[in-house]
Amino acid sequence: MRARLYLAVIAVALACAATASAKSSVPAFLFPVVGPVTYTNDFGQPRAGGPHQGNDLLGTKRAPVVAVEDGTVEYWTTSATAGCMLYLYGDSGTMYEYIHLNNDLTTGNDNKGKCVQGVAYAVADKTHVEAGQQIGYLGDSGDANGIHPHLHFEVHPGGGKAVSPFPYLKTAAQLLVPAPPAGSPFTLKLTGTVVAVDDTELTVDVTTLAAWPSHVKQTKLNRVVTLTATGADVTVTVGQKVVVWTLPAPGTVEAISGAPDALTVDRVA
Repeated sequence: MRARLYLAVIAVALACAATASAKSSVPAFLFPVVGPVTYTNDFGQPRAGGPHQGNDLLGTKRAPVVAVEDGTVEYWTTSATAGCMLYLYGDSGTMYEYIHLNNDLTTGNDNKGKCVQGVAYAVADKTHVEAGQQIGYLGDSGDANGIHPHLHFEVHPGGGKAVSPFPYLKTAAQLLVPAPPAGSPFTLKLTGTVVAVDDTELTVDVTTLAAWPSHVKQTKLNRVVTLTATGADVTVTVGQKVVVWTLPAPGTVEAISGAPDALTVDRVA
């Protein structure tokens, strides 16, 4: 039932995105940041350099930044305003800008890092990437220095004038983890509270997460995830605090976004 409801919601979201795409040639895409974020519809707001050309996604320093669709990345490292940024030239023809990526070597605001792979970027320049693959790290470089870490995210249909990312972000699938390397599975350790349980499913309000092989960790997640529990020894009750390990799963959008029953329980403690 939950899976059918989820698919119905996704179908409506994709239909809405498709309507928008017909007008602007922007495809339905994935959310660009993994982990908790806050954002508003700040496109077009007055700024020192003119109207704001994107949306600012406030998150955790060095949170994974992912490709919203398949495409090719290109570094841009010479803008004092943008700091460490990159372009994603989507295979659809839409171009995306990722601005204010990380330039710190510590958890503080040290500004000692350079706009290079391993600090700002997660892949090499000119790499062709798949949707959901990690391409960078959220930060506060450029004129965002010292401000709350965030990703300034822009959408340019056909590589032209920027349009508001907001309606696309509202319908974008938000990932639990970045996609693993092509052809590789991933596993999760989920900590949270049991919301529902029966012979076939376990639903958990997840507060923290650890992933392998990416080693991504999240806290204050507050995501409800329904897992397939058929064949697993799941002796728990609603309201119980639990730790759940998942079986290896393929890096599909459904699995990395935590769609209902896309992940399977291995064991529970």
